[in-house]
Amino acid sequence: MTAKPPIDSIQQNPPRLLAEPVQQVDRTCVIHRGRKLIYFGGCDYFRLSSHPAVMRALRDGLKQFGLNVAASRMTTGNHVLYERLEKQLAEFFDADGALLVSTGYLANLAVAQAMAGHFSHALIDERAHGSLQDAAQFLECPVLRFKHRDVDDVGRAIQRCGRSARLILLTEGMFSHDGSIAPVREYLQLMPRDSLLLLDDAHAAGVLGRSGKGTVELAQVSRRRIIQTITLSKAFGVYGGAILCPGASRKWIVAKSRLFAGSTPLPLPLAAAALQAVQTLKTDHSLRRRLQDNIIYLQTPLIQRGLSIGGSNSPILSLVPRSSRDAQALKRGLVAHGVYPSLIAYPGGPASGYFRFAISSEHSRRQLDALIAALILQR
Repeated sequence: MTAKPPIDSIQQNPPRLLAEPVQQVDRTCVIHRGRKLIYFGGCDYFRLSSHPAVMRALRDGLKQFGLNVAASRMTTGNHVLYERLEKQLAEFFDADGALLVSTGYLANLAVAQAMAGHFSHALIDERAHGSLQDAAQFLECPVLRFKHRDVDDVGRAIQRCGRSARLILLTEGMFSHDGSIAPVREYLQLMPRDSLLLLDDAHAAGVLGRSGKGTVELAQVSRRRIIQTITLSKAFGVYGGAILCPGASRKWIVAKSRLFAGSTPLPLPLAAAALQAVQTLKTDHSLRRRLQDNIIYLQTPLIQRGLSIGGSNSPILSLVPRSSRDAQALKRGLVAHGVYPSLIAYPGGPASGYFRFAISSEHSRRQLDALIAALILQR
């Protein structure tokens, strides 16, 4: 029998569909099927994407610099804005150096491509983000998966690799599917001295730690063996990605990553907006305080009623329905309380889908009360 062409297989087994469109109408609400609902989707934790100062910087950047440099930074597309933003990011995160890339997803790929051939083994959390899983394939070494956030299993994997192994461990800092936090300190204690931790801190950057430096600050560990990758589209509310690393690693990535060398950098208005977003988050300490207050306010009554759906430091709360019937019941309950039903299907998450709610500093107590009531009612 002749094998079917790939296109036939794709047509018979179509990929998952895009989510239904929603229209954001203010900082915490969307229009869904003609109704205004409270929005706990997305991960714009401080709503900087609509902050007046950030919006003003975006407009001014467009007027002053135009839209696009239309070339790689390795040729004629470098710009003073990129260097200013890298300096600001390095200072914000207390890192030796920072390197901008076009997206947060690309940050992990660029690091791994530049580091190809440096390691004998890569260890990766079984529930790591797709960008880390793709990055592992660039490293040109065997990849060992370990159980999710399991320190003991990491130890067993290290032993299997042997004494002479040169290791890199790939993990998210705060996991996007449920807000759980990787035991970074424990990993580093187990790993050999010449090993490296590639830490995807997309959701933790700007959020975790006393001053928002992410999982590194929360765990109170040295950056010496860590390359931290971030996105500018979550806490900073803009777009793009960055790699935070020692200066020598930065130079190596610039020299060795074809992804970096061949990519057009951020549109200049977005770079200008990101500069303002970093400055806003650095100086307005009330943003992180309000976010943490909202997390505690939401989680306290849920925990008291035996419904724990997130980590104590995390603005991400998730709930996996026991059945499709329960999922539909919760959707109806959320809408009845005026809350957008954020049931999502995402790679790495439960196959049946799950509800994910991202808390922001700008949600009001009334809005949080509506979510609490809907979740407790459907418990």
